[in-house]
Amino acid sequence: MTRRGKGTKLMLVAEGNGIPVGLYLDSAQQAEVRLARITLETVHVRTPQGRPRSRPAHLTADKGYDSRGFRSYLRGRGIAYTIPPIHRTDRRRPGRPLYADPIRYATRWIIERTNAWLQNYRRVLVRHDRLLSTYRAFVLLACTMIALGALSK
Repeated sequence: MTRRGKGTKLMLVAEGNGIPVGLYLDSAQQAEVRLARITLETVHVRTPQGRPRSRPAHLTADKGYDSRGFRSYLRGRGIAYTIPPIHRTDRRRPGRPLYADPIRYATRWIIERTNAWLQNYRRVLVRHDRLLSTYRAFVLLACTMIALGALSK
């Protein structure tokens, strides 16, 4: 039995100002936590000297990324994270905070703003392209325009 579903999941990693630094597109049937590892591997930020940075210093994500496997992957790569747990009343101990840093989690609006910037481009918002490579090209073009717009400010 095959699952026939339409749609594309756009996974995005953005830096502190909301400029996209990593991007991955896949079928909408996949869970976000499974695609997160692949998306983090697409991060390559040039530095003035030395080799490009391939991992963020800190990752802030929502409850959809709460899994032991993903947290251990982040620890293995040396990436600090703020991911609130999915509310499980039987596992939570009294007095224990919901997640490590609620102040840092409050900055999650930056990625939401970046997603809103991408939705300003109609070709990204409504996918009419049959080929994923064509759609990816337009998403990359939109990300480039977002980055250039941020540089001009």
